[in-house]
Amino acid sequence: MIPLHILSTGKALPDHCVTSAELDGRLGLRPGQVEKKSGVVHRFHAGNDDSQSGLAAAALRDAMARGGVAPASIDLLISASGVAEQALPSTACRIVEPAGLRIGMPAFDVNASCLGFLAALQVAAGLLASGAYRRIAIVASDLASRGLDWNEPEASLIFGDGAAAAIVEAGPGGCGIAAQRLETYPQGKAWCEVRAGGTRRNPRVGLLPSDHLFSMDGKRVFKLAAGLMDGFLARLFEGSGHRLDQMDAVVPHQASHLSMSHLRKRLGIPADALVDIYARHGNQVSASLPTALHEAIQTRRVGPGSRVLLLGSAAGLTLGGMVLVL
Repeated sequence: MIPLHILSTGKALPDHCVTSAELDGRLGLRPGQVEKKSGVVHRFHAGNDDSQSGLAAAALRDAMARGGVAPASIDLLISASGVAEQALPSTACRIVEPAGLRIGMPAFDVNASCLGFLAALQVAAGLLASGAYRRIAIVASDLASRGLDWNEPEASLIFGDGAAAAIVEAGPGGCGIAAQRLETYPQGKAWCEVRAGGTRRNPRVGLLPSDHLFSMDGKRVFKLAAGLMDGFLARLFEGSGHRLDQMDAVVPHQASHLSMSHLRKRLGIPADALVDIYARHGNQVSASLPTALHEAIQTRRVGPGSRVLLLGSAAGLTLGGMVLVL
Protein backbone atom coordinates (compact mmCIF):
# COMPACT_ATOMS: atom_id res chain seq x y z
CA MET A 1 0.00 0.00 0.00
CA ILE A 2 1.36 3.41 -1.01
CA PRO A 3 -0.06 5.84 1.58
CA LEU A 4 -2.38 8.42 0.00
CA HIS A 5 -5.33 10.24 1.52
CA ILE A 6 -7.79 12.21 -0.59
CA LEU A 7 -8.51 15.17 1.63
CA SER A 8 -11.17 16.72 -0.62
CA THR A 9 -12.45 16.90 -4.20
CA GLY A 10 -14.22 19.51 -6.29
CA LYS A 11 -15.54 20.10 -9.78
CA ALA A 12 -16.55 22.88 -12.16
CA LEU A 13 -18.68 23.00 -15.28
CA PRO A 14 -19.23 25.74 -17.86
CA ASP A 15 -22.52 27.60 -17.67
CA HIS A 16 -23.83 26.51 -21.07
CA CYS A 17 -25.71 23.20 -20.98
CA VAL A 18 -26.09 21.63 -24.44
CA THR A 19 -28.92 19.13 -24.74
CA SER A 20 -29.02 16.36 -27.31
CA ALA A 21 -32.39 17.73 -28.42
CA GLU A 22 -30.68 21.03 -29.19
CA LEU A 23 -28.10 19.24 -31.30
CA ASP A 24 -30.82 17.36 -33.18
CA GLY A 25 -32.05 20.70 -34.46
CA ARG A 26 -28.57 22.09 -35.13
CA LEU A 27 -27.58 19.07 -37.19
CA GLY A 28 -30.92 18.61 -38.95
CA LEU A 29 -31.58 15.21 -37.38
CA ARG A 30 -34.84 13.62 -36.27
CA PRO A 31 -35.75 14.23 -32.62
CA GLY A 32 -33.93 11.78 -30.38
CA GLN A 33 -31.23 10.85 -32.89
CA VAL A 34 -28.30 12.52 -31.12
CA GLU A 35 -29.19 10.95 -27.77
CA LYS A 36 -29.59 7.55 -29.44
CA LYS A 37 -26.21 7.84 -31.18
CA SER A 38 -24.27 9.38 -28.32
CA GLY A 39 -26.05 8.14 -25.20
CA VAL A 40 -25.77 11.68 -23.81
CA VAL A 41 -28.81 13.57 -22.48
CA HIS A 42 -26.84 16.78 -22.02
CA ARG A 43 -23.27 17.99 -21.75
CA PHE A 44 -21.65 21.36 -20.97
CA HIS A 45 -19.70 23.44 -23.49
CA ALA A 46 -17.53 26.44 -22.69
CA GLY A 47 -18.27 29.83 -24.22
CA ASN A 48 -15.73 31.80 -26.22
CA ASP A 49 -14.89 33.90 -23.16
CA ASP A 50 -14.25 30.89 -20.92
CA SER A 51 -10.74 29.57 -20.34
CA GLN A 52 -9.51 26.12 -19.48
CA SER A 53 -7.29 27.41 -16.67
CA GLY A 54 -10.22 29.43 -15.28
CA LEU A 55 -12.39 26.32 -15.15
CA ALA A 56 -9.55 24.38 -13.50
CA ALA A 57 -9.09 27.12 -10.92
CA ALA A 58 -12.83 27.03 -10.13
CA ALA A 59 -12.68 23.26 -9.55
CA LEU A 60 -9.68 23.65 -7.27
CA ARG A 61 -11.35 26.45 -5.29
CA ASP A 62 -14.38 24.16 -4.89
CA ALA A 63 -12.15 21.37 -3.53
CA MET A 64 -10.46 23.75 -1.09
CA ALA A 65 -13.82 25.09 0.12
CA ARG A 66 -15.33 21.61 0.60
CA GLY A 67 -12.30 20.39 2.55
CA GLY A 68 -11.62 23.58 4.49
CA VAL A 69 -8.14 23.62 2.95
CA ALA A 70 -6.13 26.83 3.15
CA PRO A 71 -4.51 27.70 -0.20
CA ALA A 72 -1.20 28.42 1.55
CA SER A 73 -1.09 24.81 2.84
CA ILE A 74 -0.76 23.36 -0.67
CA ASP A 75 2.87 22.64 -1.57
CA LEU A 76 2.53 21.62 -5.23
CA LEU A 77 0.06 21.89 -8.11
CA ILE A 78 -0.15 19.24 -10.82
CA SER A 79 -2.27 19.92 -13.90
CA ALA A 80 -3.41 16.73 -15.64
CA SER A 81 -5.19 18.08 -18.73
CA GLY A 82 -5.41 15.91 -21.83
CA VAL A 83 -4.94 18.92 -24.13
CA ALA A 84 -2.96 21.89 -22.83
CA GLU A 85 -4.32 25.42 -22.87
CA GLN A 86 -1.39 26.33 -25.13
CA ALA A 87 1.84 24.69 -26.28
CA LEU A 88 4.00 26.76 -23.90
CA PRO A 89 4.05 27.48 -20.99
CA SER A 90 2.44 24.77 -18.91
CA THR A 91 -1.26 24.85 -18.11
CA ALA A 92 -0.38 24.50 -14.42
CA CYS A 93 1.33 27.89 -14.29
CA ARG A 94 -1.85 29.50 -15.64
CA ILE A 95 -3.98 27.97 -12.85
CA VAL A 96 -1.95 29.09 -9.81
CA GLU A 97 -3.05 32.73 -9.66
CA PRO A 98 -6.80 32.40 -10.41
CA ALA A 99 -7.00 29.49 -7.94
CA GLY A 100 -5.65 31.75 -5.21
CA LEU A 101 -2.58 29.61 -4.58
CA ARG A 102 0.72 30.90 -3.27
CA ILE A 103 2.78 32.74 -5.88
CA GLY A 104 6.16 31.04 -6.24
CA MET A 105 4.92 27.53 -5.48
CA PRO A 106 5.97 24.71 -7.87
CA ALA A 107 3.48 23.77 -10.58
CA PHE A 108 3.82 21.44 -13.55
CA ASP A 109 1.83 19.38 -16.05
CA VAL A 110 1.39 15.61 -16.34
CA ASN A 111 -0.11 14.47 -19.64
CA ALA A 112 -1.54 11.00 -20.14
CA SER A 113 -4.55 12.06 -22.24
CA CYS A 114 -7.81 10.82 -20.67
CA LEU A 115 -5.86 9.07 -17.90
CA GLY A 116 -3.97 12.17 -16.78
CA PHE A 117 -5.63 12.21 -13.35
CA LEU A 118 -4.67 8.60 -12.70
CA ALA A 119 -1.06 9.26 -13.76
CA ALA A 120 -0.94 12.41 -11.62
CA LEU A 121 -2.13 10.41 -8.58
CA GLN A 122 0.78 8.02 -9.12
CA VAL A 123 3.25 10.91 -9.36
CA ALA A 124 1.77 12.65 -6.32
CA ALA A 125 1.85 9.47 -4.21
CA GLY A 126 5.53 8.98 -4.98
CA LEU A 127 6.40 12.59 -4.15
CA LEU A 128 4.45 12.46 -0.90
CA ALA A 129 6.09 9.18 0.08
CA SER A 130 9.52 10.72 -0.53
CA GLY A 131 8.75 13.55 1.87
CA ALA A 132 9.35 16.20 -0.79
CA TYR A 133 5.82 17.58 -0.33
CA ARG A 134 3.14 17.42 2.35
CA ARG A 135 0.00 18.38 0.42
CA ILE A 136 -0.57 18.31 -3.36
CA ALA A 137 -3.41 19.62 -5.50
CA ILE A 138 -4.25 17.78 -8.72
CA VAL A 139 -6.62 19.31 -11.26
CA ALA A 140 -7.75 17.95 -14.62
CA SER A 141 -9.51 20.26 -17.06
CA ASP A 142 -10.39 19.98 -20.73
CA LEU A 143 -12.40 22.01 -23.23
CA ALA A 144 -13.11 19.27 -25.74
CA SER A 145 -15.69 21.44 -27.49
CA ARG A 146 -12.91 23.68 -28.84
CA GLY A 147 -11.60 20.84 -31.00
CA LEU A 148 -14.78 19.17 -32.25
CA ASP A 149 -15.19 18.40 -35.93
CA TRP A 150 -18.95 18.54 -36.46
CA ASN A 151 -18.49 16.65 -39.75
CA GLU A 152 -17.55 13.60 -37.66
CA PRO A 153 -20.68 12.81 -35.58
CA GLU A 154 -19.10 9.74 -33.98
CA ALA A 155 -16.60 11.96 -32.17
CA SER A 156 -18.36 15.31 -31.93
CA LEU A 157 -21.54 14.23 -30.15
CA ILE A 158 -20.05 12.51 -27.11
CA PHE A 159 -17.83 15.21 -25.61
CA GLY A 160 -18.40 17.71 -22.83
CA ASP A 161 -16.20 20.26 -21.09
CA GLY A 162 -15.33 20.31 -17.40
CA ALA A 163 -12.74 20.27 -14.65
CA ALA A 164 -12.26 18.38 -11.40
CA ALA A 165 -9.69 18.53 -8.63
CA ALA A 166 -8.43 16.49 -5.71
CA ILE A 167 -6.24 17.55 -2.81
CA VAL A 168 -4.10 14.71 -1.47
CA GLU A 169 -1.77 14.01 1.46
CA ALA A 170 0.34 11.06 2.56
CA GLY A 171 -2.33 10.26 5.14
CA PRO A 172 -2.58 7.58 7.82
CA GLY A 173 -1.95 3.88 7.28
CA GLY A 174 -4.72 1.78 5.82
CA CYS A 175 -5.65 4.13 2.98
CA GLY A 176 -3.83 4.67 -0.28
CA ILE A 177 -2.94 2.99 -3.56
CA ALA A 178 -3.20 -0.79 -3.27
CA ALA A 179 -2.45 -1.45 -6.95
CA GLN A 180 -1.61 0.65 -10.00
CA ARG A 181 -0.74 0.00 -13.61
CA LEU A 182 -0.35 1.84 -16.93
CA GLU A 183 0.30 0.12 -20.25
CA THR A 184 0.79 1.82 -23.64
CA TYR A 185 0.20 0.20 -27.04
CA PRO A 186 1.50 2.67 -29.66
CA GLN A 187 -0.08 0.83 -32.60
CA GLY A 188 -3.17 2.83 -31.67
CA LYS A 189 -1.47 6.23 -31.51
CA ALA A 190 -3.04 7.53 -34.76
CA TRP A 191 -6.59 6.39 -33.97
CA CYS A 192 -7.34 9.13 -31.45
CA GLU A 193 -5.46 12.40 -31.98
CA VAL A 194 -5.21 16.15 -32.44
CA ARG A 195 -2.27 16.55 -34.80
CA ALA A 196 -1.54 20.27 -34.37
CA GLY A 197 -0.34 22.11 -31.28
CA GLY A 198 3.20 20.77 -31.16
CA THR A 199 6.22 20.39 -33.43
CA ARG A 200 4.75 17.71 -35.69
CA ARG A 201 2.26 19.93 -37.54
CA ASN A 202 2.81 23.68 -37.71
CA PRO A 203 3.04 26.41 -40.39
CA ARG A 204 6.70 25.63 -41.15
CA VAL A 205 6.32 21.92 -41.84
CA GLY A 206 2.77 21.87 -43.12
CA LEU A 207 -0.56 22.51 -41.43
CA LEU A 208 -4.19 21.97 -42.39
CA PRO A 209 -7.19 23.48 -40.56
CA SER A 210 -8.35 19.94 -39.74
CA ASP A 211 -5.10 19.29 -37.85
CA HIS A 212 -6.45 21.46 -35.03
CA LEU A 213 -9.55 19.27 -34.67
CA PHE A 214 -10.04 15.98 -32.85
CA SER A 215 -10.01 12.87 -35.02
CA MET A 216 -10.98 9.39 -33.86
CA ASP A 217 -11.41 5.92 -35.32
CA GLY A 218 -13.66 4.71 -32.54
CA LYS A 219 -14.14 1.17 -33.81
CA ARG A 220 -10.40 0.44 -33.95
CA VAL A 221 -9.77 2.04 -30.54
CA PHE A 222 -12.61 0.05 -28.99
CA LYS A 223 -11.50 -3.24 -30.56
CA LEU A 224 -7.91 -2.85 -29.37
CA ALA A 225 -8.86 -1.76 -25.84
CA ALA A 226 -11.52 -4.46 -25.45
CA GLY A 227 -9.12 -7.18 -26.56
CA LEU A 228 -6.50 -6.11 -24.01
CA MET A 229 -8.68 -5.36 -20.99
CA ASP A 230 -9.01 -8.84 -19.46
CA GLY A 231 -5.26 -9.43 -19.43
CA PHE A 232 -4.62 -5.91 -18.19
CA LEU A 233 -6.92 -6.35 -15.21
CA ALA A 234 -5.28 -9.65 -14.32
CA ARG A 235 -1.88 -7.94 -14.28
CA LEU A 236 -3.26 -4.99 -12.28
CA PHE A 237 -4.66 -7.18 -9.48
CA GLU A 238 -1.82 -9.71 -9.49
CA GLY A 239 -0.07 -9.77 -6.12
CA SER A 240 -2.22 -6.96 -4.69
CA GLY A 241 -4.41 -9.11 -2.47
CA HIS A 242 -7.49 -7.61 -4.11
CA ARG A 243 -10.01 -8.86 -6.67
CA LEU A 244 -12.47 -7.13 -8.95
CA ASP A 245 -15.46 -8.59 -7.09
CA GLN A 246 -14.18 -7.02 -3.85
CA MET A 247 -14.42 -3.48 -5.18
CA ASP A 248 -17.07 -1.29 -3.56
CA ALA A 249 -17.17 0.90 -6.66
CA VAL A 250 -15.72 0.97 -10.16
CA VAL A 251 -15.05 4.48 -11.47
CA PRO A 252 -14.30 4.28 -15.20
CA HIS A 253 -13.23 6.94 -17.65
CA GLN A 254 -16.57 8.00 -19.15
CA ALA A 255 -15.41 7.31 -22.71
CA SER A 256 -18.66 6.48 -24.51
CA HIS A 257 -22.04 4.83 -24.05
CA LEU A 258 -20.75 1.72 -25.85
CA SER A 259 -17.57 1.44 -23.79
CA MET A 260 -19.44 1.86 -20.50
CA SER A 261 -22.01 -0.78 -21.44
CA HIS A 262 -19.32 -3.18 -22.66
CA LEU A 263 -17.25 -2.70 -19.50
CA ARG A 264 -20.19 -3.44 -17.23
CA LYS A 265 -21.25 -6.57 -19.13
CA ARG A 266 -17.79 -7.95 -19.92
CA LEU A 267 -16.52 -7.61 -16.35
CA GLY A 268 -19.82 -8.44 -14.66
CA ILE A 269 -19.90 -5.22 -12.66
CA PRO A 270 -23.16 -4.75 -10.73
CA ALA A 271 -25.09 -1.66 -11.79
CA ASP A 272 -24.94 -0.18 -8.29
CA ALA A 273 -21.14 -0.53 -8.23
CA LEU A 274 -20.48 1.25 -11.54
CA VAL A 275 -20.19 5.03 -11.26
CA ASP A 276 -21.77 6.27 -14.48
CA ILE A 277 -22.18 10.04 -15.01
CA TYR A 278 -21.78 9.87 -18.79
CA ALA A 279 -25.37 10.67 -19.79
CA ARG A 280 -25.24 14.12 -18.15
CA HIS A 281 -21.60 15.01 -18.66
CA GLY A 282 -20.43 13.21 -21.78
CA ASN A 283 -16.77 12.35 -22.25
CA GLN A 284 -14.80 15.11 -20.48
CA VAL A 285 -11.37 13.77 -21.51
CA SER A 286 -9.00 14.04 -18.50
CA ALA A 287 -11.74 15.50 -16.28
CA SER A 288 -13.98 12.40 -16.58
CA LEU A 289 -12.28 10.22 -13.98
CA PRO A 290 -11.93 12.84 -11.23
CA THR A 291 -15.44 14.21 -11.89
CA ALA A 292 -16.93 10.71 -11.55
CA LEU A 293 -14.88 10.10 -8.39
CA HIS A 294 -16.05 13.44 -6.97
CA GLU A 295 -19.69 12.55 -7.69
CA ALA A 296 -19.26 9.14 -6.01
CA ILE A 297 -17.82 10.78 -2.89
CA GLN A 298 -20.41 13.56 -2.73
CA THR A 299 -23.34 11.15 -3.12
CA ARG A 300 -21.79 8.90 -0.45
CA ARG A 301 -21.53 5.93 -2.78
CA VAL A 302 -17.98 5.65 -1.46
CA GLY A 303 -16.42 6.82 1.79
CA PRO A 304 -13.63 6.06 4.26
CA GLY A 305 -12.52 2.46 3.89
CA SER A 306 -14.14 1.96 0.48
CA ARG A 307 -12.17 0.07 -2.16
CA VAL A 308 -12.44 1.89 -5.48
CA LEU A 309 -11.18 0.81 -8.88
CA LEU A 310 -10.25 3.67 -11.24
CA LEU A 311 -10.12 2.29 -14.77
CA GLY A 312 -9.96 3.47 -18.36
CA SER A 313 -8.25 3.83 -21.69
CA ALA A 314 -6.72 6.86 -23.36
CA ALA A 315 -5.19 8.02 -26.61
CA GLY A 316 -1.83 6.42 -27.21
CA LEU A 317 -3.38 3.77 -26.80
CA THR A 318 -2.96 3.59 -23.04
CA LEU A 319 -4.77 1.42 -20.50
CA GLY A 320 -4.74 2.46 -16.86
CA GLY A 321 -6.05 1.17 -13.57
CA MET A 322 -5.67 1.91 -9.88
CA VAL A 323 -7.13 0.35 -6.74
CA LEU A 324 -7.67 3.09 -4.15
CA VAL A 325 -8.58 2.43 -0.55
CA LEU A 326 -10.20 5.63 0.70
